[in-house]
Amino acid sequence: MTVSHDEHERSLVFAEIALSQIRALSQLATPRNFELWYNYASGYNLSLNQVINRTLEQKGSLSEEDVEQIYNTYIAPGRASERIESVGSRVLDEIRQVLDMIDAASGSATNYSESLADASQKLESALDRDTLRAVIDRLLDGAKQMEVNNRALEERLSASRQEIEQLQQSLEVMRTESLTDPLTTLSNRKYFDTALVRAVAEALQKSEPLSLLMTDIDHFKSFNDRFGHLTGDQVLRLVAISVKQNTKGKDIAARYGGEEFVVALPNTPLRSASVVADYIRRAVMAKELLRRSSGERLGRITISVGVAVLQPSDTPQSLLERADACLYAAKRSGRNRVICESDPEAAETSLTRVA
Repeated sequence: MTVSHDEHERSLVFAEIALSQIRALSQLATPRNFELWYNYASGYNLSLNQVINRTLEQKGSLSEEDVEQIYNTYIAPGRASERIESVGSRVLDEIRQVLDMIDAASGSATNYSESLADASQKLESALDRDTLRAVIDRLLDGAKQMEVNNRALEERLSASRQEIEQLQQSLEVMRTESLTDPLTTLSNRKYFDTALVRAVAEALQKSEPLSLLMTDIDHFKSFNDRFGHLTGDQVLRLVAISVKQNTKGKDIAARYGGEEFVVALPNTPLRSASVVADYIRRAVMAKELLRRSSGERLGRITISVGVAVLQPSDTPQSLLERADACLYAAKRSGRNRVICESDPEAAETSLTRVA
């Protein structure tokens, strides 16, 4: 593909802007960071530029968590869509080729039928052995050709079936990847938001309880700044493992963004959900972190958890907001604890916020 001089120059300008942003913010020149800033420089993704500008105005810089969340929200879904579209095109192309071959086979069958009809007429009027032999030879040749055509069609159909099955598997993998947080392998926010809408609707329809846990790692930023992002990633995976170990069945667990995790517990009342939350909190606190490179003990981490239960008038958003308010109460009350909305601390926090 030939690229015009203007397009070449424009791409170089975008690349230079991307690198200058990476330098200015002292970020690592990783492919992900470069792609983020290249998209920013191009200006084609207006929503991405708006959230970056807003974050820079508020914080003055972009942390690794900010970059990861922005990338996963505004760039990664587009890449997944492009990959899905590419695989979908390949499936359609494969189906198109099979249909063409079936059309060709259908034409051969029509010709063979016409040949049989013609041979039948000649057999009726045949008066000598040579004429009969010629008709029979023609029928045999036609039958052999049909056999060859049918075998080729069977082989092509078999190959196409395998190809389409592999493409379907690829689509399923990509669909799963697009809904999974790559670092923790928990569901991502995109999946959770959709799943929560379904869970709320089902709980209201069946008049069943639905509880929501919102979890945040205590002092994560200072821990991350002190020991580095690789160790910070280890912390996130540790919390994710504790969440997985204490959820099951229809429970919906996800990394909601940064150091926040959420768990929806269908058919679970508030107090039972509070017990699950405390199991997760204790599981996290029981694990001691080690620096992989040196074996140095880095201490233990803790989490705070807020727990809310669905009310008849709730929407998914209002349920999330109440769980978040309980999480805020847990932080405000000293961290490393579980606060559910029936606890006095939650009420105090609500009054404080209103005031």
